[in-house]
Amino acid sequence: MRGASLPPALLLPTLLLPALLLVAACRDDGLARQPKATAYEAAEALPRQAAAQPPPAHTVARPAPAGLRPASPAAAPRSGAELLARGRERFAIFCLPCHGADGGGGGEVVRRGFPAPPSLHSARLRAAPAAHILRVIAEGQGAMYPYGARVPPADRRAILAYIRALQLAGPAAAGGEEAR
Repeated sequence: MRGASLPPALLLPTLLLPALLLVAACRDDGLARQPKATAYEAAEALPRQAAAQPPPAHTVARPAPAGLRPASPAAAPRSGAELLARGRERFAIFCLPCHGADGGGGGEVVRRGFPAPPSLHSARLRAAPAAHILRVIAEGQGAMYPYGARVPPADRRAILAYIRALQLAGPAAAGGEEAR
């Protein structure tokens, strides 16, 4: 049916119906702006007149997931050399496939077509606080998978110590590429 077109009587309803459906779907019903109380705010309707309430009687607390439990002090390596050795071992297991041996972001998975992670030698990551790097290891960021359930907190701190040692040594010391 080359050259066929809609009759003028059907053209307007055909164009108007999708436009009306689009406008109806975009309406704001205010769910994002609901009234709420913060934890330390007064709330007259609640028993203690505060938004923060104690848990109900006879409830049992659930334990935190294994990756989020605080590590026991005995599990953490004690000396700096032990900490770096553990960090290097854990880095080789969890980080090396993407970040590469030198932390430059040229790991084996990047050579096989996956997106390159940022270089650990970049100015941004050198200046990043330890809490940021620990959070990214635990929760992931961008294309990076979260390792919180696989890497216990003591090992995350060991990996962080090893990353800082790599950053101090610089990309050339590990025989890697320049920082991106």
